[in-house]
Amino acid sequence: MASEGAAGSGLAGRYASALFELADEQKALDQVAGELSALKGVIAESEDLRRFIRSPLYGRDEQSKAMAAILDKASAGELTQRFVMVVTHNRRLFALPGMIDAFLAELAHRRGEVTAQVVAAYDLSDTQKDALLTSLRKAIGSKVQMDLRIDQGLIGGLVIKVGSRMIDTSLRSKLQRLELAMKGSG
Repeated sequence: MASEGAAGSGLAGRYASALFELADEQKALDQVAGELSALKGVIAESEDLRRFIRSPLYGRDEQSKAMAAILDKASAGELTQRFVMVVTHNRRLFALPGMIDAFLAELAHRRGEVTAQVVAAYDLSDTQKDALLTSLRKAIGSKVQMDLRIDQGLIGGLVIKVGSRMIDTSLRSKLQRLELAMKGSG
């Protein structure tokens, strides 16, 4: 059962498992995963949307209309639309990002894929992304998906997290280590 896999337990895991089973039955896993990934991107890009989905101040009707418009604009399929509307109707919209993550994690788990969370100081070129993905595949030895985020606060370099392993080559961390070393020697 999906709940025993990477989707985990808790509210987000239960919803994600239910969607996973429905998508699997309808042979729509890839479609739903693509639509959820796109929705995750929209949420990540908009502070207003993140605030909207977390706020208990908006009523069910307001949230339903807004989410329907977003899903319609994104050309989401029927299953994804129904899922998001059920989440909205049940007043669980605040947990939608966790549900998306749990669904995508379960799909990756079932496919034997590992997700590397990469944070870069700036957007990487396609060549850089390909080189990084190739290096990660060699180092990990399995199918690797890359979840890339930008954090200009890193100044330069990368922070890569795969499972419990983390590699931090960011300039911010190097400067922090240098500062600590200088305090310790003084």
